[in-house]
Amino acid sequence: MKNRVFLALLLSTVLALPVLAQDTNSNSQAQPAAASTSADQSTTTVGASGKPALQPDTHEGFWGKINPFARKKYVQRQTAPIRDRVNELDELTASNTKMIKDVDSRATEGIRLASAKASEADQHAIDAGNKAQLANQTATQANTRLTTVEQVVGNIDQYKASTQTEIRFRPGQSALSANAKAALDEMATPLKDQRGYIIEVQGFSSGRGQAAIQTSQKMADSVVRYLVLNHGIPVYRIFVVGMGNAPVPTDAQDAKAKHVSGGRVEISLLKNDVEQLSANAAPATK
Repeated sequence: MKNRVFLALLLSTVLALPVLAQDTNSNSQAQPAAASTSADQSTTTVGASGKPALQPDTHEGFWGKINPFARKKYVQRQTAPIRDRVNELDELTASNTKMIKDVDSRATEGIRLASAKASEADQHAIDAGNKAQLANQTATQANTRLTTVEQVVGNIDQYKASTQTEIRFRPGQSALSANAKAALDEMATPLKDQRGYIIEVQGFSSGRGQAAIQTSQKMADSVVRYLVLNHGIPVYRIFVVGMGNAPVPTDAQDAKAKHVSGGRVEISLLKNDVEQLSANAAPATK
């Protein structure tokens, strides 16, 4: 019985000691805690997240001082604010990283657009230079052609002798021989698709008076007929005249003109500058 009473007294003493110690500690720290609270409120700093900085928990109690092992709930309670602040910092870091990436992407896109605009402007400048050069070349060609046209127009009725062919006939005949046809073919073949030329056909015959004129006309007509039918030369480009026994002009050294013996036809090809103008204009149109 005595043992039980002793154990009860000892147990009550042990249980009363923490209460007394905690009351003493709270009384001794009440006044400094109030002063430190006012000081903390005046010196509270704001962290990067916009919230006040973490403050250590000074209310440890009796068991916090004498118990060397922290309890699980106590540790969780102390580390919970730290975890919250770490999470906030992670969110701020992620947000800042995203903002930096957005700014970098916008800057890169702006640089790309500016480079594209600069390249486009350079291309427009090159195109403008090419067009100006082409316009200058076109103006030069037009000026050259205008000068050529002026010269051609000024000399449009000035025909120059190009080639001359003579066809011989036997007395009393007006038909063309093989040699005569070959000579006409050689002269007329290059005239296909050409412009700016005329053909002058003059017939000469021996004899006198109107009979000689008619004979020379028949020989000239046979030449014209061959050129029209066999080479397609337009009739309006051929000028025919029967000269009869008219005297043939000779060199200036001879004092007198000579008369024709037998029959012959002179075919003269005359050209102006129209064909030359067409040849100069052809390269410009290619």
